[in-house]
This record gives sequence, structure tokens and C-alpha cells, in this order.
Amino acid sequence: MKKTLLFIALIIYTLSLSAQQDEQMIRQIYNEALTSDVAHHQLKWLCENTEGRISGRPEAAKAVDYTYQEMLNMNLDRVYLQPCMVKAWKRGQPEKAFIISGKQQFEVPVSALGLSIGTGSGGLHAEIIEVYDFEDLKELGREQIEGKIVFFNKPMDPKLINTFAAYGGAAGLRVNGAAEAAKYGAVGVVVRSLTLAKDDFPHTGVMHYEEGVEQIPAVMISTNGADFLSEQIKKEEGLQFYFQTSCYTEADVVSHNVIGEIKGSVYPDQIISIGGHLDAWDNGQGAHDDAGGCVQSMEVLRIFKALGIRPNYTIRAVMFMDEEIAQRGGQKYAEQANANQEKHLMAFEQDRGVLVPRAIAFSAFDPENEKHQNFKALLKPYNIEVIKGGGGVDIGPLKQFYPDIVFGDLITDDQRYFDFHHSGNDSFDQVNKRELQLGAAAIASLIYLIDQYGIN
Repeated sequence: MKKTLLFIALIIYTLSLSAQQDEQMIRQIYNEALTSDVAHHQLKWLCENTEGRISGRPEAAKAVDYTYQEMLNMNLDRVYLQPCMVKAWKRGQPEKAFIISGKQQFEVPVSALGLSIGTGSGGLHAEIIEVYDFEDLKELGREQIEGKIVFFNKPMDPKLINTFAAYGGAAGLRVNGAAEAAKYGAVGVVVRSLTLAKDDFPHTGVMHYEEGVEQIPAVMISTNGADFLSEQIKKEEGLQFYFQTSCYTEADVVSHNVIGEIKGSVYPDQIISIGGHLDAWDNGQGAHDDAGGCVQSMEVLRIFKALGIRPNYTIRAVMFMDEEIAQRGGQKYAEQANANQEKHLMAFEQDRGVLVPRAIAFSAFDPENEKHQNFKALLKPYNIEVIKGGGGVDIGPLKQFYPDIVFGDLITDDQRYFDFHHSGNDSFDQVNKRELQLGAAAIASLIYLIDQYGIN
């Protein structure tokens, strides 16, 4: 009986000691992140020196070189480039757009959509017709649309608390608007920018044409511009609109994912990936989308190195290329992992902006799991929830080859994210340094816990 009680006491003592060690380590992780300027300096460099780094452009190649060298300087166990072919879409000269009312012209801010064709040097001049969505196109029919520019004026729904849901409710007009409008004989499309903010920053984003449907040029108009245009259409029947773009697509070119890793000391062949996408739209600096996610990923490895944490599993940071246009980097990463017969335990993606971290999500989370309850308790003092969820565009292709892989991501306060997303407003000065550091610390803490105790 005495031996049994001593054994139980020893177990309790061991568990208590382990909990104290975990608390101390997470405190050290936060201390290291919150007192370091490295990630903030990296973000500043990327924003100021590789602005406009859409895949296929020299700025994207410069970002590849920089992050490769930064990870080499960290003395990681392995740093390498992974080639992938990417589309090479070019914006060309700055866009111009005017509302034409009699002899008056009112200039409005527009931005060409990614993969759109250009208007040519003469621009496009036609009557503009306002619609809300694709159902309006059906109701109007070819007779009322043919030969006109279609203006999709559907705002993001401000009643939705989750702004990503609000974005999803309107994004289809940007992606498929040109193809749908062309079926009714439209000669061009103008799409309201996807933000709840009222400003003069026209957004952009990728769009797609449909095989067998005529390709027509497409732009986004700022929210202030959209409101003004809508007012003018209501005032004047047959209102005219003009826009000029010179965008075009060249042949595919070679770019790279940038990868750095710390080898696992116990399970070196089992991999936990963390990453963000290095490319960004060419109308801004891409601070929130997604240079911030990239430097936070590198910061996790830097923190592990600084604190002498030798992980059990291989921890790999991936700077993905081409998320914005065709997601070729994520697909190549998955295909190469399968070809190399790698074992992928978990993939974590940061692509929700450098804002206040609210939660860590991973797909295997179970509120009844004692281990996961412990994760929650350890992160609660840092105002981080642990919840079920996770995923991302770049890590998604891994599911083809690893059906049991666990996905994760950092959930940030999303209320201001679409003020920046895909616009010229996405700049370094819109990032709060402490929010950047807190996000990196939260990610590093969860990765540390999963590395120590496994996922399930």
C-alpha cells in the first residue's frame, strides 16, 4: 500500500514539475518574441525593398533571395529553394477611369484584376449599368446588357461579425464577374472593392475567364468611387464610363518556395510545417498579406534557436510563392513532399493579417482531450484561446497525399483586415509591432507544446 501511494505521489510530482517547466518555457518564448526586433526589421525590409512582389516579377525574386539569406544566417539545419513555375501577369501602366456626364469627367480610383486582359491604348468607353449580383444579370438579359460595362455593386455584409464570411459573400463577383457578364454581351466589368471601409483605395485580386466565353477587361473601384458612381447612375440615364488598363500575361517563369528547417532530435522524418506566402499584390507592400505571416514563421525557428529548444519533430518554415494568382507554390510543395516520401504530421499557415492574435486553431482539437485542455490552460494567460479549425490555401494541397494531416492557423482579430487586404493600404506603417510579436509567440508556443506532447 505504501509503495502504491509513493508511486502515485511520484506521478503527481512529475506532472506538476512538467507543468511548471511548460509554463516557464512558454513565458521564455513570449519574452524572447516581445523583446526582439528581428521579425519587425525583416518585415520592414520586405515591405520597403520588395514592394509589388507578385509572382513572376523581379520584386518577388528579390524577396526569395532575402528570406533565403535570412534563414541561412540563422544557422538552421537545412535551408533550400524549391523551384516552381508561376504565371507572369503584368499590370503595365497605372489605370485610368472616368465617369462621363455630358461635358464633365469625374476621375475615380480603379485597379485592374489579376489575370485580366487590358483595354488597349484607346481604353474602353461605353454606357455603364449597375447590378447587384449574377441574378440581376439573368433578369436584365442580353438585350439590356450587350455592349455595356457592367458595374457589380455588392458591398460586403456589415451585419456579419466574421469579416471573412462577409468577404466570401461578395468575392465571387470579383472572381467570376467578367466571365458571367460576357455571356450577356458586356464589354467590360467594374467591381466594388471588397472592404467595409469607405476609402479611395481600389482593391485587386485574381479573376478567372471561362473557356469558350469572350474575355473582357475587369477592374475594381474603391468603395468611395463605387458609391459616387452609383449615385451618378441613379441621376443620369445612359451614364457613360471610361477606363484604360494595359495589363497582360507573359509566359510562365521559374520562381521558388523558400524553406528552412530544424531537424527533429527524436522523429527527424516527421515534419511540422509552418508558413505564409511570400508573393503579394503589386499595388501595395503586402505587409498584412502576407509578409507578416512569413516573418512570423521564420521567427518561430529563430525563437527555438535562441532558447536552445531542440525539437522532437522536424520544424520547417515555408515561404510559399504564388498564393495570390494560381497557388503553384503550395501545389509544388505537396507534390515534392509526396515524391520524397516525407511524413507530414501537421501544417500550419499564417495568412489572416498581422493583427491582435485571438486564438490558435487546429483541426484535431478536441475539448474533451486532456492534453488539449492543458494546451488551453497554458495559453490562457496570454489571452489566446485554443479552438478547432485551421487550414489555408497553400497547405491545402497536402491533403491529397496526407489525408490524416492536421491543419492549423492563427486566428487574429479580423475587423480591420479587409481595410488592407489586396490594396495599396497594405503597408508597413499599418502593422503594429507588438501585435506582430504576440502572434509569433502564440504560434511558437503551440508548436512547442505539440512537439513535446504530440497532437492526439
